[in-house]
Amino acid sequence: QVQVEESGGGLVQAGGSLRLSCTASGGTFSDYDMSWFRQSPGTEREFVGAISWSGNYIDYEDSVKGRFTVSRDGAKTTLFLQMDNLKFEDKAVYYCTRVRWGDWEALWASWGPGTQVTVSS
Repeated sequence: QVQVEESGGGLVQAGGSLRLSCTASGGTFSDYDMSWFRQSPGTEREFVGAISWSGNYIDYEDSVKGRFTVSRDGAKTTLFLQMDNLKFEDKAVYYCTRVRWGDWEALWASWGPGTQVTVSS
């Protein structure tokens, strides 16, 4: 399994923006459909958004549509999550992973360390 590391989290005021990154080591995820998930304390990890291996297809969880943008660089070595107009309820640890397109099941057995996003109201 490819190892991933997420970065770019931090503390931001409501209405602000952050850009998260996900990079791979021990391999590449260039041929995989990739996604972002998030988890808040006491809740299940939830799907946020995904991008196909080609970059031609993108989908989002309803609550982030119009505010978050998933992308990948041309070399497909880095995955991004641009988060704009952040809301208090976006506070969570964010993770990237390979995903099965359509039902958004995470396909890797383990997760990276994640990156913490905190939104102050």
